[in-house]
Amino acid sequence: MIRLLILILCANSLSSPSQAQDRTALRQGGYFKPAAALLELERITSKVPDLAAWTKRRASVRAGILEGAGLHLLPKKTPLNPLRHSKRTHDGYTVENVALETAPGLFLCGNLYLPSGQQKNMAAVLCPHGHARDPAYTKEGRLRPEMQYRCATLARMGAAVFSYDMIGYSDSRKLGWNHNHGKQVLGLQCWNSIRALDFILSLPGVDSSRVGVTGASGGGTQTFLLTALDDRVTASAPCVMVSAHFFGGCACESGVPIHVRPSHITNNTEIAALCAPRPMLLISCGGDWTSHTPQVEFPFVRRIYGMYGRSNLVENAHLPDEGHDYGASKRQAMYRFFEKHLKLSQGLQWKNKDDATMNESTVLLESHQTLQVFSEKHPVPPHALKPNSPVTFSR
Repeated sequence: MIRLLILILCANSLSSPSQAQDRTALRQGGYFKPAAALLELERITSKVPDLAAWTKRRASVRAGILEGAGLHLLPKKTPLNPLRHSKRTHDGYTVENVALETAPGLFLCGNLYLPSGQQKNMAAVLCPHGHARDPAYTKEGRLRPEMQYRCATLARMGAAVFSYDMIGYSDSRKLGWNHNHGKQVLGLQCWNSIRALDFILSLPGVDSSRVGVTGASGGGTQTFLLTALDDRVTASAPCVMVSAHFFGGCACESGVPIHVRPSHITNNTEIAALCAPRPMLLISCGGDWTSHTPQVEFPFVRRIYGMYGRSNLVENAHLPDEGHDYGASKRQAMYRFFEKHLKLSQGLQWKNKDDATMNESTVLLESHQTLQVFSEKHPVPPHALKPNSPVTFSR
């Protein structure tokens, strides 16, 4: 059966031929075809016959991410000095503009969505975004409608939600940062995600035992990397990104050697499996590199969960007729997953009566001017790092 599947994958591969790269250092983009990825997953499987072997390899893969990203040892956590302003109240939720100083002079900007009314016993959800831009730069990153829909809806369901910029997007771009910030960008984004988690867990009323993260495309990469590195994440939903043959085409995903290490070679499917045994939803589709997830990636991940006796805690929502996005049907799958595993019972009042899906129709889409953190009224702090400055961490 496996060999037959390999032949099918070779015939139907959506990926391009391997790119001319130094295979000893990096794996980038569509590094090889799905059939070769399946063989690699078989090789990894042979190395982890039981939970003891997996526990040892898990530690090695996790250490390799930190080392490759330049985060070993983890930097010293300095005060976040959060700036929160311009709170707006909408139907069932509020929105604020937030800046965090994740390292001295390095600012992470985003929007905080909270349930309306008394805020207690809230789950926490981080929402990183992907690489999509538009020509006017007014609907990029966290400003995009799909980001606002999912953040607002999760807040109405009873979660504190923080959406935040990639390096060089939205407010970060306004600060002068370029997303193509060389080899440093992957490590910076991992660190920003860890500090974003510090922030959201510091909010009054947040339950630290109910913490989710979800994002699509490049935000999916940030989702499974943060989940792999930080055990405070209790449920994870990477969307249209977990692939054994595609490693991400941006430096923020594969620009440093997190996949090829002296002790091992790994891929994004195994990195995603580091979530086990915490609940995880793999969202995949037929129109990108996750098209073979039900046959290739999901069985591998489910086997890892089975070692813990928790096969029921990993799910795959596959939409064969859809493309590479975080569209409405993908969001609905995520809402159901987080409703269950983060115990978001407050969402019941926002469901459509006819089909029990979450109702997004009354979410108010805000303009980029409203969502921006730094403005004439709220200027950039004078000690902010200059564009593309090397970031120096204290150890």
